[in-house]
Amino acid sequence: MLVKDILGSASKPVFSFEFFPPKKDEEWETLFETIAALSPLNPSYVSVTYGAGGSTRSRTHNLVTRIQQETGLTVVSHLTCISSDTEETGNILQNYQENGINNVLALRGDKPAGMASIDDAIKDFRHAIDLVSFIKTNYPDIGVGVAGFPEGHPETPNRMKEIEYLKEKVDAGADYIVTQLFFDNRDYFDFVERCQIAGITVPVIPGIMPIGTKKGMVRMSELALGARIPAPLLKRAMEAESDTDVASIGVDWATAQVQELIDHHIKGIHFYTLNMADATLRIFKNLHSESF
Repeated sequence: MLVKDILGSASKPVFSFEFFPPKKDEEWETLFETIAALSPLNPSYVSVTYGAGGSTRSRTHNLVTRIQQETGLTVVSHLTCISSDTEETGNILQNYQENGINNVLALRGDKPAGMASIDDAIKDFRHAIDLVSFIKTNYPDIGVGVAGFPEGHPETPNRMKEIEYLKEKVDAGADYIVTQLFFDNRDYFDFVERCQIAGITVPVIPGIMPIGTKKGMVRMSELALGARIPAPLLKRAMEAESDTDVASIGVDWATAQVQELIDHHIKGIHFYTLNMADATLRIFKNLHSESF
């Protein structure tokens, strides 16, 4: 089923989970234990990421296919522009369709390690819009999602231009937008309003990931697309005596975020799981069962 149809037909907010392909073979079964633990929550779909520069490309394709074959879940595969050409991308999409996988998330992707610039890794797709256009022109039956940045894209400080570029991707055929993680819902609501002003009418799905450790919180802020940690959350986390306490604080904060988003009648919520089930399960336990 296409994600756009899932979002369009749902009477309540839908939810989805994101996983990444393990780097070590022995971690695959652990990941499927996580998927099994989360499956009783009946996610509407799940997504699988690429590593920087497509470094996990084959593992991503293997994981996407295995999830589709073994679980029956609707799967969204990430596709990136970096290091990709039209022939290879076409082969990937053809293979996906043959295996019943009909949804992708089209991204530019991150600069591969060891390369001086993004330009060094570019082949046929310079920007995500080029990938969206290629997919919709050559594989029109495949659903396409794109990324959004509630706190602003670090490479596009002009936020009006940022939304203009996003509108171009939607006009090229993107069915929905899923956002990077954020910790202040005001950033999400402001982003959605900016989209509406620009005439973007596709669903904007918020991405949620609770902090789990102090080190992880710092890491989130250091990434190229690092999230802004609100002062109240930062204070509580830094004053926590252990990472167990930090994880509980993160779950409580994310629960409050999700509940507020549900109260505002959003179409869906995307959970970045980091291939672990505990935090997501705790968030769902905290929420009223009728919320989803």
